[in-house]
This record gives sequence, C-alpha cells and structure tokens, in this order.
Amino acid sequence: MKRADEQQALRALQAALAAEHAAVYGYGVVGGRITEARRTEVRAAYDAHRARRDALAREVRGLGTEPVAASAAYALPFAVPDSPTAVRLAAELEDRVAGVCSDLVRATTGARRREAAGALREAAVRAVRWRGGSVAFPGLAERTGTDAGEAGPSVSPPVSGTARPTV
Repeated sequence: MKRADEQQALRALQAALAAEHAAVYGYGVVGGRITEARRTEVRAAYDAHRARRDALAREVRGLGTEPVAASAAYALPFAVPDSPTAVRLAAELEDRVAGVCSDLVRATTGARRREAAGALREAAVRAVRWRGGSVAFPGLAERTGTDAGEAGPSVSPPVSGTARPTV
C-alpha cells in the first residue's frame, strides 16, 4: 500500500473506532429506555459494538498509532424519553456506524475490507430490525437522500457550555 493509501485507511479506521465508541455510549441510553421485550436485542447490539470497538482499537495500535479515545459524554441527536424514541436512536446509531463502515470499505483492501464490509452488513441488518424497514444503500448517505454530514460522528452545538460529539 502506498503511504497516502495507508494514511487514508488509518483515518477511516479511526473514524470507525470513534463511531463504535459513540454507538456503545448510545446503546447505554437505549438500554435504559427500551421495553423489556427488546432488552436482549439491545444487549446483543451493545456487545457487538463493544467487540468491534475493541478489535478496531487493537488494529490501530497494530499500525503503531494511538487509538482515538472515547469521549466522556455524547450529545444525543434528539431527546430519548421513552421506548419508541430509544428504538429510533438505535436505528440512527446503526445508520451512522454503517456510514463510517462504508468509508472504511472504500479506504481499505483485502482482509480489512472484508471485515469492514461485514461490519457494514451487520449494522444495516440491525438498523432494519430496529426500523422495521430498509434503505436502498445502507451506509451511503448520498444514495439515501440524507445529508452526508449526518452519517458520521460530528460535534453538536454546546450543551450546557461544552461541546460534545454526537452519537
């Protein structure tokens, strides 16, 4: 791999890691608001994102770079007062993870690309389960008609005086 390609792959790995940190945080919120009937599904998603986060951190370390750290807190994209909005948040988390996994697929080759494609598929399937329906191109905001800036981690306006990354 050329040096520029390596840097692009590392940036995509770090972005995927940041998205997994946010998803882990977000599923903590989802788990606190979801109905008992869907708690097993929340636990499975939470565990999957933790495992993927840990694998990405190991991969970044293996490339000789310090993995991006999780934020202490994340601003939610909307209030989550009940189970229906928790389900909506879970679908949003999966869409955002799918977006950065799509970027990782584009930026990598070989086994790393296969892993990223698998992560994209898993996020898309979880999003469908949460939403109850699918989108034509999961992870590709430009194909689904959403703003590309909504697909990945970003910083929201300050919440009580501090800026926090959004989940």
